[in-house]
Amino acid sequence: MGITLSPWMMAFLILMTGFAGFVDSAAGGGGLISLPAYLFAGLPPHYTYATNKFSAACGTTFATANFFKNGAMNLKVGVLAAIGSFAGSALGAHIVLLLSDELLRTMMFLILPVAAVVILWQRDLPDQNRDDGTLSLKKILLALGIGLGIGLYDGIVGPGTGTFAIIAFTTLMGFDLRTANGNGKVLNLASNYASLFTYLMNGLVVFRIGIPCAVSNILGNLLGSHFALKKGARFIRPMMLVVLVLLLGKLISDAVL
Repeated sequence: MGITLSPWMMAFLILMTGFAGFVDSAAGGGGLISLPAYLFAGLPPHYTYATNKFSAACGTTFATANFFKNGAMNLKVGVLAAIGSFAGSALGAHIVLLLSDELLRTMMFLILPVAAVVILWQRDLPDQNRDDGTLSLKKILLALGIGLGIGLYDGIVGPGTGTFAIIAFTTLMGFDLRTANGNGKVLNLASNYASLFTYLMNGLVVFRIGIPCAVSNILGNLLGSHFALKKGARFIRPMMLVVLVLLLGKLISDAVL
């Protein structure tokens, strides 16, 4: 698609996708920043979904590798969840292709505030590992179910996927925040590539915009995952909410005007 952005708008988008990668790798919820940013830049919703998925998939690949290298994940649980999320996200992306631009824009407008509230609640999650290290049938089914449900959400909506994964792995499976984040990275990686493949096959990724944003997102993910592994991500949430409020203001003004 022949979408051309001004240098200032492109710089804004690169900055926002880099910040989104930083936030997403450290605490989840990067899509709360990047999706509205792509819309703000003027991309139609279907191209926004696809190009955002391209840049996010690139960044998540590096963040996942960082968590794996530092042993900050339960690989068996993460892989099981990834299998579920791949199937769910592929289905969700196909559903998106059937929806109108206006409906997609409305969905994002309604989901963003809800996801922001969930992120505020995340600060009270337990940070002790209560997992006993076994892999029972119940845990296998739970991991697959978490992956399927969150993958479907990621394929259809997207924002807050990483945060919802952290919440699910801590509250339902007893992992500490660091390990839950690592498990969520594996899940999110699979869902990102499942959706991305669908969008690529339909020619919806705007590479002239997506490639520089992907580079920025990779750098943000590398920095954010390093910070999350060393110090935690508690202070990032207020910054993310400030950006979210500003970008939501733009969406509201577009809807009203």
